[in-house]
Amino acid sequence: MSFFDRMSNGWSLGMTSLKTIWENKNLLVFPVMSGLALIFICLSFFGGTFALYGQDLEAFLNRWSEHNNVVLYGILFVFYLINYFIIVFFNVGLVHCARLYFEGKEASIKDGIQYSGSRLGAILSWSVLAATVGTVLKILEDRLGSLGRIVVGLIGMAWSIATFFVVPVIAYENVGPIAAVKRSGSMMKEKWGESLGANFSFGVFFLLGYFLIALLAVLLFFIHPILAIVAAVLAALLLHTVVAAAKTVFIAATYNHMTDQPAGLFDENEMLDTLFLVK
Repeated sequence: MSFFDRMSNGWSLGMTSLKTIWENKNLLVFPVMSGLALIFICLSFFGGTFALYGQDLEAFLNRWSEHNNVVLYGILFVFYLINYFIIVFFNVGLVHCARLYFEGKEASIKDGIQYSGSRLGAILSWSVLAATVGTVLKILEDRLGSLGRIVVGLIGMAWSIATFFVVPVIAYENVGPIAAVKRSGSMMKEKWGESLGANFSFGVFFLLGYFLIALLAVLLFFIHPILAIVAAVLAALLLHTVVAAAKTVFIAATYNHMTDQPAGLFDENEMLDTLFLVK
């Protein structure tokens, strides 16, 4: 299969993901709830700190950073932990609802939340590992300077590839966090193919979406600048929500296909067979 054939195939996979979202719009609720929860946590975290120290916040942080790096990194770890937990919790719910949809069953938000609740232990243990990795990478970046940024970038890239299937593994396989990474990585090695096309398609969706958002903002600016800003922000949030949900659906469908489970619309066109080919 040529490069352009794979790009075309990836585009079709992206469109299939979006079509799946279109036919089951309640899947969009999961990234929305995740985003709102993260915003609340960030506001609570930083807002509470600012409320306590106000204008002295910068001096406080400088004082602590000079003598108590361990404490600051500990706070960063907790922040990462909460964020990863929230993201994975709602992604597990989305993956489960996607599987129900692939099986031809009704999928409600309640079903996804309840299933995520049944996997709290696995989600928490994974969040601890992910937060630990994130904190260690931050320490390396701080200690090694420019070299640290390069090292962190390379490790981060490898981590993203190795953990591609972590969410469905956490959702459906009774393994610990380290085993989940190994399982996800082994699946990528066993069935690695040209996922570049699908990622390219989502990138194109973003570009087209932001082009339309910019055009909308320019038109509304002549009516009222505030209206243009509000409309652009809301449209951007919607775009990110749709693409985030579509990417998770794509991951869920690919995982299902690789584990001989139904993959909904993806099974109909058999594109996944050409996406993940045995090396």
